[in-house]
Amino acid sequence: MKELIEKIQETYAAFAADAAAQAEKGNKAAGTRARKASLELEKAMKAFRKASLEAAKN
Repeated sequence: MKELIEKIQETYAAFAADAAAQAEKGNKAAGTRARKASLELEKAMKAFRKASLEAAKN
């Protein structure tokens, strides 16, 4: 589960940087990367929720 949390943190950091670049500088490529990172975050968060529920059951 630690690896999953680290992946979420890394993906969020990339998302935050790209989203800020798009918002502040109008960087369209950064917006594309931010949207891609948000989809990866969604998948990772679902995996975390599943792992968390399994850990709570045991």
